[in-house]
Amino acid sequence: MSKAVKPGYVRPLDLRHGRIEMIHGSGGRAMAQLVNELFVAAFDNDILRQLNDQACFTLSPGRVVMATDSHVVSPLFFPGGDIGCLSVHGTINDLAMSGARPIYLAASFILEEGLALAELKRVVDSMARASREAGVPIVTGDTKVVERGKGDGIFITTTGVGVVPDGIDISGAHARPGDSILVSGTIGDHGVAVMSMRENLGFQTEIASDTAALHELVAHMLAAVPGIHAMRDPTRGGLATTLNEIATQSGVGMLLEESRIPIAPQVEAACEFLGLDPLYVANEGKLIAICPADKAAPLLDAMRAHPLGAAAALIGQVTEDRNCFVQMRTRLGGRRIVDWLTGEQLPRIC
Repeated sequence: MSKAVKPGYVRPLDLRHGRIEMIHGSGGRAMAQLVNELFVAAFDNDILRQLNDQACFTLSPGRVVMATDSHVVSPLFFPGGDIGCLSVHGTINDLAMSGARPIYLAASFILEEGLALAELKRVVDSMARASREAGVPIVTGDTKVVERGKGDGIFITTTGVGVVPDGIDISGAHARPGDSILVSGTIGDHGVAVMSMRENLGFQTEIASDTAALHELVAHMLAAVPGIHAMRDPTRGGLATTLNEIATQSGVGMLLEESRIPIAPQVEAACEFLGLDPLYVANEGKLIAICPADKAAPLLDAMRAHPLGAAAALIGQVTEDRNCFVQMRTRLGGRRIVDWLTGEQLPRIC
């Protein structure tokens, strides 16, 4: 027989063997316990500790930037990362691509009934670690619980705010003919890592996700070249789709050099095995930068001087093209169109 529980007493969460129940989303005592013993304990900071329904703070001078991103990756854990750190990195990177300094994050969780509390704690701890390492605290949030079979474990939405310093004006609409196109490192790592885990593929060399917060790399780049025209992190749809987005926004074309695009040998081999084109495979720790041609060399040097840009490369140039075509000069010397992603090459990768 279980020990009697005093009125008003709530047993501590069983973070080893317990599971999410519908009562954890009821708005009552059990939900308050989940929030306090798990989320507040992990994300603890002065603003969150106030337990208001909003976060109140003062921002430094500059243009305020806001971004939001939902994460539904499957599986929840994969080589090099998990849905927790991915949700932090993804929103930080969306802010950073405008040249902003990320300041605060909000996090919203949709939890499925039956989810193991140990698994949830692992995700939350990963988020907390990523947030602390990035120096961008999670200051408010929300939690909901859905019936078993309707949530696939965990869905996480993160929203962030940041500030763009005066003098920085980066946009996907600012690419100009003659500009240089740079990428911060090898492409396709994240998507292949997730797919290899999902399909239980035993590659001889482990392929790890590149998930990372890029704001410090961006700050390093802007210190060297404040006049960067455009930046974007090539997540869903990969390098190819992201460049098509920028070309359309700016009303320009692009010409890539296949031989210059960095792809890890193991990723290239895995893509060939899986029938994937690495140009369309998602990345979570890489960025594309477009700058005036005369600034490409110092920008490339600045990128390579940072650990997250060590394998940076100049991969092409912006062209004048009213059709906004992205083309690629192949290793054989021919040209081919690098079109938008059609269909869904890799579902549920972020």
